[in-house]
Amino acid sequence: MSQPITDLAALEALYGQPANTSIAKEVTRLTSGYRALIEASPFFVLATSGPDGLDASPRGDAPGFLLVADDKTLLIPDRRGNNRIDSLRNILHDPRVGLLFLIPGVHETLRVNGRAVIDGDPALCDRFAVDGKAPKSVLVITIDAVFFQCARAVLRARLWDPAARVARSSLPSIGALLAEASAGQEGGEAYERSLNERIPKTLY
Repeated sequence: MSQPITDLAALEALYGQPANTSIAKEVTRLTSGYRALIEASPFFVLATSGPDGLDASPRGDAPGFLLVADDKTLLIPDRRGNNRIDSLRNILHDPRVGLLFLIPGVHETLRVNGRAVIDGDPALCDRFAVDGKAPKSVLVITIDAVFFQCARAVLRARLWDPAARVARSSLPSIGALLAEASAGQEGGEAYERSLNERIPKTLY
């Protein structure tokens, strides 16, 4: 039988108090160690909230692709994507963001909570140009909280274990996923061939 938990007292009674270390690790600005983790990360997930719902968007590039301007500020290029701009729409409505950084081979992750501004200054965007191609905007993140997450989730998932890798061919193709979602209006093998040819040429 379902037993929904609907109030904070019941939730805290179920889980108990967090360990002192879980509280002590959270700070309001980057330490040298937290900065090192961010600069080593090639990938993070950006969480935003807007009037039409939530969004969690993957962001990635070579390590160091975002700049630590100071211990309270991150500069993140908005690289080329599908132009849905769900995250950016949300930020215009609610600047609060959450970032989860991953580093291949490292079991701990890093979490950043803060507030974002979308900056389209050409001079700033040019600082992040790759092969002469600058992003259209840069996210300026003001950090409110930063802390590391322990290794349990990544260890349970065996995320970096080569033996746990899934063969892409064992899952539905991108073309098949789109065809199913669009009731056959889009997708299929031709779309997939086009996409596979287009992505390497349009990374930036």
